[in-house]
Amino acid sequence: MTASTPKNTGGFALGLIAIALVAWGAFTTMRGGPAEALPKLAALAPGWTTIAPGGETSCAHGTPFEFHVKPGREDRLFVFFNGGGACWNGAQCSLKEEPTPYIPTAQIDHNDPRKLKGVFNAGHAENPLTDWTQVFVTYCTGDVHLGNRDVTYDSGQEEFTIRHRGRTNVRAVLDWVYRNVKAPERVFVAGGSAGAIAAPWYAVEIAEQYPDAGIAVLGDGAGGYRDPGVAPLMDGWGFFDDAPVWVSDGGTPGTFEEIWRRASIAAPNLTLAQFDNAYDDVQEMFLKLLGTEARLHRLIEANRNDLAATIPGFRSYVAGGTPHTLIRFDRLYAYEVEGVRAVDWVRDLAEGNEGGSVSCGSATACAREPGAQ
Repeated sequence: MTASTPKNTGGFALGLIAIALVAWGAFTTMRGGPAEALPKLAALAPGWTTIAPGGETSCAHGTPFEFHVKPGREDRLFVFFNGGGACWNGAQCSLKEEPTPYIPTAQIDHNDPRKLKGVFNAGHAENPLTDWTQVFVTYCTGDVHLGNRDVTYDSGQEEFTIRHRGRTNVRAVLDWVYRNVKAPERVFVAGGSAGAIAAPWYAVEIAEQYPDAGIAVLGDGAGGYRDPGVAPLMDGWGFFDDAPVWVSDGGTPGTFEEIWRRASIAAPNLTLAQFDNAYDDVQEMFLKLLGTEARLHRLIEANRNDLAATIPGFRSYVAGGTPHTLIRFDRLYAYEVEGVRAVDWVRDLAEGNEGGSVSCGSATACAREPGAQ
């Protein structure tokens, strides 16, 4: 972990959840240390167990990092990277500023899959992942799970250090996964909001670990960031410090979409997919902070066209309206676009079935959320 001076990266965040920090929830937590000392999957009770790996893992302000596991089928593995904003300068990273544009702790409802719906709603009859082994990667570092630096910021009132340890935290989770899930036939790697940026990056490593598995990747709710302001953020968080060779092959990426393209080259057997609402109000908010006045729908279309032209088998689902992300909410079961239900599209993606892209269509049609009057 390297220290860094503050970077002038400008205003931008991925997947703001407008929050006031809530009280720490009640968890069944199993604490460990080294990966070999952590609880084994086979010993876990049904339902969700929270694991605190310790070591160098950390949330932004030094509180403990934790992740969650739910045992299921041995041949089906679901790894989910949660979202929750980002911070990139002193004012935004300071907890004295409100609202805080990122989630700095693991112990809140937003980072608890027990509190979520969609694919985490085990009681829904149509849930395509109910019986899968599920690993929920909490997010509390303000760096889209990919930071690799402790950075000292100055808010004007105080100096403080943020532990952008997204990569360290994910490393601890994946080390546990590899020790406990030996040979899945299907792996579904998904990320919501900020986690959607991380999903293809880590899917390459997961594909290397499970070369015989069919692996699909879903980026949920981050497909419209198309602005040069992205590049300094990646640099400021330490994206490229000790990064895998494939990430910077040909030079460091200047966009998030370039990470998707390079992931497809590094692991050509991955099936890559994205979901977005055409006018996702969270993405639009932060694009404006970047100085991008273009409406999100146009940027999503441009990014989708670029990815479809360069990634074999790339598929996407664009729904109308302003909501932010799909699979953490029960709208997963309500949406239908071009006659394709969102839950069926996600199921086909996860199970390795044939599928294509669907879109809400024109700007006017995409202004309406599916099912809205």
